[in-house]
Amino acid sequence: MRFDDAVIPLNAAWSSPFVRWQGPGAELSSLDIAAQVTARAMSERELGEVDELVLGLTVPQRQSFYGAPTLAARLGLGAVSGPLIMQACATSVACVHAAAASGSGDRLVVLTDRTSNGPHVVYPSAGAPGGTPQSENWVLDSFGCDPSTGEGMLATAERVAAEAGFAKEALDELTARRWAQYEDALAQDRAFQRRWMVPIAAGSRRKPVEIDADWGVRPAPLDALAGLPAVEDGGVVSYGTQTHPADGCAGLLVTSADRGGDVFARILATGFARVAGGEMPKAPVPAASAALDDAGLSIADMDVIKTHNPFAVNDLWFARETGADVETMNPYGCSLIYGHPQGPTGARGLIELMWALHDRGGGRGLFTGCAAGDTGAAVVIEIG
Repeated sequence: MRFDDAVIPLNAAWSSPFVRWQGPGAELSSLDIAAQVTARAMSERELGEVDELVLGLTVPQRQSFYGAPTLAARLGLGAVSGPLIMQACATSVACVHAAAASGSGDRLVVLTDRTSNGPHVVYPSAGAPGGTPQSENWVLDSFGCDPSTGEGMLATAERVAAEAGFAKEALDELTARRWAQYEDALAQDRAFQRRWMVPIAAGSRRKPVEIDADWGVRPAPLDALAGLPAVEDGGVVSYGTQTHPADGCAGLLVTSADRGGDVFARILATGFARVAGGEMPKAPVPAASAALDDAGLSIADMDVIKTHNPFAVNDLWFARETGADVETMNPYGCSLIYGHPQGPTGARGLIELMWALHDRGGGRGLFTGCAAGDTGAAVVIEIG
């Protein structure tokens, strides 16, 4: 979908650190994380009233039944409301799409998720023997069951890698490259990240803890990756060349150009696509094509490309199919390295894309990524 007047002010976009699951954020509701981080971000950026709140999450939390009004009440936003959107790893782009399409005014988009301590859902079944209910581990059961094939997500990566003939060495080399790019974001006391990263307050009153940087990220030099075996016999994907689940949140304001301030990213278009069952890593390609077509642009017009890539396979396939330079994609790292809390992952990638474009003096950029259900979502932006 093409947009004519939807922008994201550079100073009105933020992300928390991403915290590896079962780490120091494990006991915090994702709604609590969203409330505290969003309130701090809006105060520091002197953002006033908003006209709409779009909330995205994929793992239910207590009181998430009420959707956006729950978070609006905690933020003191009065009667502001809006949709609750859940589309697995495509949630961020879906929320930006909804905000950009909703009309005029200032639309606050908040993405939050906690994969730690996911809910165990019990479904009543009065007709079962003894009334025994059915149950579901929301996070783990979903990770292990693609809706098209019943397979885990790892199987989708192995299938695409086998089709393309990607060797384990190629996955290791690309992941090491992404690690080196992430190290660029840590340079000079994390100067790149500190412009948009908002800490999480954890711990207790007696022992407060401030999480001001990504937690649980494991270094991925090539020699270490080469020493890791593939997860499956005969496969090529190791634990080092796939992402880790995480907790975190992100937020941004979608508004019109006349309200966007001095520097903003213009949202040119969004795109969504679905590929064949069990081929999830392929989905970023047709999603990107859909967004680029609506924007009237091509891959060659993109100055910076960022992806959500839970497997190194994703970027190798994307580069092979589009001709993009796999070495320069994902400056400052990506979800493959710093983790994947589902809902907010795409927003963080989009924020990093905005700042990467800003630092080069402007230009056009693409964010694209895959999502459970063999889907993909993409957004094309422009700065300057």
